Amino acid sequence: MDSERRGVYMISVAAELAGMHPQTLRIYEARGLITPQRSPKNTRLYSQADVDRLQRIQELTNELGMNLAGVQRVFELEVENHRLRRRLHNLERHSERMRETLERELERAQRSSRAELVPYEPPGRALVGPQRGEGSGVRIPIRRPQR
Repeated sequence: MDSERRGVYMISVAAELAGMHPQTLRIYEARGLITPQRSPKNTRLYSQADVDRLQRIQELTNELGMNLAGVQRVFELEVENHRLRRRLHNLERHSERMRETLERELERAQRSSRAELVPYEPPGRALVGPQRGEGSGVRIPIRRPQR
């Protein structure tokens, strides 16, 4: 388990570190804002991450004037934002891999078809018309140098 997430502080120590009353921690736990670990004897054990979260709650309520419902919503939105950023990052990586694959395929297709390509002349623009007996021919005047 990550050392920052391991429950090591009892409620009185965590409250002191966060600068609040132990009863406030119990209220936050009841509201689902914080979930301390429990010892085998069911004692609340707070981690450093919990203390950091308590300080964040205090910042949102005291400095920004939010109520606990607003704090809960901020936490939910932060989790959703993190999830969406991770998804965007994964999609960008996938998109880059697909772009590279398509570029390689395009290069391969161009290399393999270069020898097979024949210049195209649209109908009616040919330099040489049909041969005799193939229909009405097109006459192209040829100027010869004078001697």
